[in-house]
Amino acid sequence: MFKRKLDEGNKGEDIASEYLKDNGFVIIERNFRIRGGEIDIIATKKDILIFVEVKTRTSTQFGTGFEAITPWKLKALIRASQFFKMSHKNLPDQMRIDAISVLLRSDNSLKKLEHMENITG
Repeated sequence: MFKRKLDEGNKGEDIASEYLKDNGFVIIERNFRIRGGEIDIIATKKDILIFVEVKTRTSTQFGTGFEAITPWKLKALIRASQFFKMSHKNLPDQMRIDAISVLLRSDNSLKKLEHMENITG
């Protein structure tokens, strides 16, 4: 069960990365971790540094991927993004946090992808 969830999560992040690249984003890092937080994808587009939370689901029975981003999770994302920016001075000053919800079919193929920009604003 846990390995299957991990595989689904990795598949969702791979799909989200390809989607972002196809839409003009430059991926600079994946799975950045600090104690108490993780950022799935860090990218730039134009002059904006973008931190992306990816939520992958195989059904909406228990809600959408977006609904899984709790206030606690959002605080952890903000903390991790601020730490990343402080330790990487050469990146754009303008920042935002996006979310991507990936819904997979039972064979792990993409059923639906939704991208929500600037989830903190």
